[in-house]
Amino acid sequence: KKYRKRIETLFSQLCDQFMIRRNYAKTFEGFKTRILAKITTLTSIQFFNKFVFQRNINNLKINLA
Repeated sequence: KKYRKRIETLFSQLCDQFMIRRNYAKTFEGFKTRILAKITTLTSIQFFNKFVFQRNINNLKINLA
């Protein structure tokens, strides 16, 4: 149950905040690059939340100040 909620939250954030469904790439290479950039960004934010700021990894919209 805990893992399912985390995965559903992750997919929701990718769709809502990173707009993964809206993609205006002209080629397949552009599509792959954009999707990879969005997933890499999400993973980086989660890493910083967990190991640098000691927060919940799914809190993406928190001010740093």
